[in-house]
Amino acid sequence: MIQQEEVAAGLARGEFFLDYLPILSIKDLRCIGAEALIRWRRASGVLMPAAFLPAVENTPTSGVLTYWVIETAAAELKDWLRTHPDVHLSLNIPPEIAGRGGIYYTAVKAGLQDLARQLILELTERGLPDALALDGLARARELGVKIALDDITLLGGANLAVLSRCPFDIIKLDRSLIAQITSDAPNPGWVEAIAAMIWSSQLMVIAEGIETEHQLQVLFDAGVQAGQGHHFSPPLSAADLMAFHGRINAQVKGDQSL
Repeated sequence: MIQQEEVAAGLARGEFFLDYLPILSIKDLRCIGAEALIRWRRASGVLMPAAFLPAVENTPTSGVLTYWVIETAAAELKDWLRTHPDVHLSLNIPPEIAGRGGIYYTAVKAGLQDLARQLILELTERGLPDALALDGLARARELGVKIALDDITLLGGANLAVLSRCPFDIIKLDRSLIAQITSDAPNPGWVEAIAAMIWSSQLMVIAEGIETEHQLQVLFDAGVQAGQGHHFSPPLSAADLMAFHGRINAQVKGDQSL
């Protein structure tokens, strides 16, 4: 099992890097943003976040790793974001550091303060923030940053009506929900509930893990606004993301002009 000290040492050795998972508009298939995903390159291979993030939860290394992600994403993409004001960047934020001032300080230090309206901070349904963190998120929203609740599974009686009134701008449907949309079960019960929530609220809904054209069509019919997954693209390097964005959006623009 990986220990916190190993993660800190790997970060000091420069073993971490970022990939970016494109996010597309389901309505017209434009690339409208990307989610930054941290990776750890070790001698044994590349580790995904699930392999090492649990080791740093609620530790100082969690904050250091998060700040590294913000600074690295800024270095790789801030010039591109400035030239594409309709594109957003999503960053995963541990709830334990959301309201401690470090996120704002790091964003300013990284030169992202003028890009606040293009940033999305994602928190998970499993780790909703405390009062201090909620205050920090509220202040971020005042600057134009959007707040997303990630990995929504609708398990345990999660109430969509309550979710729609929470201080979130976006909810992200977990890939386990999307996987339920199959040719044998084309419309799982939750799809109708999501459609009703979208109709009655200002929330944006992003579907994770879209793998098939059928899933895409069901989500489109339900009014889900955006999605990500291998049906569109795997995670990409910063350079490949920018190329993907240019290629896909040029194709959409060309199709619309026909």
